[in-house]
Amino acid sequence: MDSERLDKLFDFFREIDKEKLITRQTYITDCARKETDAEHAWHAALMCIMLAGYSNDEIDVLKTVTMLLIHDIVEIDAGDTYAYDSEGQKTQREREEKAADRIFGMLPGEDGNFLRTLWEEFEQSETAEAKFARVMDYLQPLMLNDLTGGRAWREHGVHLSQVLKRNEKTCEGSEKLWEYAYENLIRPNAEKGNLKTDQINEQ
Repeated sequence: MDSERLDKLFDFFREIDKEKLITRQTYITDCARKETDAEHAWHAALMCIMLAGYSNDEIDVLKTVTMLLIHDIVEIDAGDTYAYDSEGQKTQREREEKAADRIFGMLPGEDGNFLRTLWEEFEQSETAEAKFARVMDYLQPLMLNDLTGGRAWREHGVHLSQVLKRNEKTCEGSEKLWEYAYENLIRPNAEKGNLKTDQINEQ
C-alpha cells in the first residue's frame, strides 16, 4: 500500500471540506440562508449529468463534472467573489491562482497536476467541456435567483445588462440552454422588477 500517497490524498480531502464553509450570495430554495460553494458545485455537477445532451458539441461528461466539482475549491483561500462585484474581480485572478498553487499543490505530483490543469482549462473556457461547465456554473444561480424571487439580485441592485454581459458567451456552450434561461429565468425577472432595467426586451 502506498501510504505516503494516501496520506497526501486524505490531507487534501480534509482540506477541501472547508469549501462547505464558503458562503455565496445566492439563496437556497426557502431563502433561509445562502448556499455554500460545495452546494453550488454539487448542484451544477448533477445538472451537467442530466443536461449534457444540450451541449453544442459532444463532451466528456465525467471530465466536465470533475471541472464543476473542483472549480471553486480555490475560494477556500481566495473567498467568493460575487459575480457583479467589479472591485473584487480586479484581484480575483491573482488570489485564485495563488490558492490553486497551494491547494492542488497538496496532492502528489501527477494528481495535483491533473486537477490544477483541469482547473485552468475551466478558467480559460476554450474547450467544449469548459464551455459547457461554464453554462452550468452560470445557469445554476440563475435558476436559484428565479426560484427565490430574485432576492439576491434585488439586494445587490443587479441590472439586466449585467446579467446579459456575464452570460454573453453562454450560448457558446449551449444555444438551447441559453435561450431557455433567457426566456424562463431572466426575462420574467426583468418584467417583475427583480432585475433593474429600462429596456426589458434587450437580448
